[in-house]
Amino acid sequence: MTSEVIIDAGQKEISIALLEDKRLVEYQNEPREASFSVGNIYLAKVKKLMPGLNACFVDVGYERDAFLHYLDLGNQFNSYAKYLKQVQSDRRRLFPIAKAQKQPELKKDGSIQTTLTGGQEVLVQIVKEPISTKGPRLTCELSFAGRYMVLMPFNDKVSVSSKIRSAEERARLKQLVQSILPKNFGVIVRTVAQGKRVAELDAEMKVLMKRWNDAITKVQKSQKLPQLVFEETGRAVAMMRDLFNPTYENIYVNDEEICTAVRHYVSQIAPEKAGIVKLYTGKLPIFDNFDVTKQLKSGFGKTVNYKHGAYLIIEHTEAMHVIDVNSGNRTKKENGQEQNALETNLGAADEIARQLRLRDMGGIIVVDFIDMNLAEDRQMLYERMCEKMKNDRARHNILPLSKFGLMQITRQRVRPAVDVNVEETCPACFGTGKIKSSILFTDQLEHKIDYLVNKIGIRRFSLHVHPYVAAYINQGMISLKRRWQMKYGFGVRIIPSQKLAMLQYEFYDSNRQFIDMKEEIETK
Repeated sequence: MTSEVIIDAGQKEISIALLEDKRLVEYQNEPREASFSVGNIYLAKVKKLMPGLNACFVDVGYERDAFLHYLDLGNQFNSYAKYLKQVQSDRRRLFPIAKAQKQPELKKDGSIQTTLTGGQEVLVQIVKEPISTKGPRLTCELSFAGRYMVLMPFNDKVSVSSKIRSAEERARLKQLVQSILPKNFGVIVRTVAQGKRVAELDAEMKVLMKRWNDAITKVQKSQKLPQLVFEETGRAVAMMRDLFNPTYENIYVNDEEICTAVRHYVSQIAPEKAGIVKLYTGKLPIFDNFDVTKQLKSGFGKTVNYKHGAYLIIEHTEAMHVIDVNSGNRTKKENGQEQNALETNLGAADEIARQLRLRDMGGIIVVDFIDMNLAEDRQMLYERMCEKMKNDRARHNILPLSKFGLMQITRQRVRPAVDVNVEETCPACFGTGKIKSSILFTDQLEHKIDYLVNKIGIRRFSLHVHPYVAAYINQGMISLKRRWQMKYGFGVRIIPSQKLAMLQYEFYDSNRQFIDMKEEIETK
């Protein structure tokens, strides 16, 4: 099985698609303009104590002050506070954390008034982003997340993920981590560390230690507050951290800066795989080139077709996800209805396992398969589903078919549910239901090109249109495209884009920056 990752870094959002044998199995999408501040560490000042809430407000540079509760100070707050003073006392030489003396743990029933004072400097980490009128939520229990482990200063425990069930493996990982763990640090070993060698764990430990050392060096040299001393990795790298697998054959990125960041990250955790990260420079949109756009449009929605005319109906209720398997116009086999039902159900099992990962469907999933009379056929279907779900990173449990032909599945959600709207809002009428004559569409495009070239002065740009429209523009010996190029210059390029609706268009300059040429008045 070949695995590839495609990263589409647009102006407004970043999308990551995981392909297995060219089929889309996982998809993540995050807006770029969102503030991804969770995990950032600041050196900041306590602004106001709130004894009634047993909490305080801290200025970390946001419009509204961040909230820090007494219980979020952590057991080792006293050790942090003393070490912070030791670091700031000498601006030339950094006081090593290995020499720091651990202080008594903070009492759980203590008071914010007796622990902090107004204006006191504290090291804080954001655990919850600002929502509506509320500022960020903070903690003083710092952590540095890697792929295999989470490093925590002043924590002397080594914990292993409860998802690793084998007692031998848990003991092995704990012993390995303890052998490489620096003094005054603790670690949480993540599930993906299962089966890893000490060299891989040690390489990540060094990366996480470097992040801590860089952060504390910024603390030592800070002149004004608040000071950002550690920033979470870029959005694409953060998404790749949980998704990355050394078995990947290629990672394609259409943005040079993000490509460099991803390559740097991969070279840290798997140096021999750094070469698989490649910059995509093709003319077609990257998702179109790797057939991701078409799979997105066909893979989401209420009805999902799969092989030989069969299809699934997927619905989400308040309590569960419900999937109905239908044979559709599938041709019946010569050996009867039972064989036809078995083949339809086996194909459905393959597609359902893919859909669970693709949509990240969590909670209870009930599948209504086509009824089968033979017990061995029902057992074969159950084993097929278990086999196809092996690649699912989320914890799940599958029950055999009930006497009503229903299969019950429980699945843990790995990330927020993915919802891709495959229905297209008409870009030509803006919801009014009336548009100009379709035959005039190319005249409208030429008017836009004329405006770009002769009024704005942009002479090199690409026009993205639906593939059918692109085919019409490119047809003939002296095509419409060639006439436009002869009239307005050869900097005009026509790019077919599968994500666009029939009469939708987008202009991009030579740097691939979007040019907004839409006017609602066009439809009136």
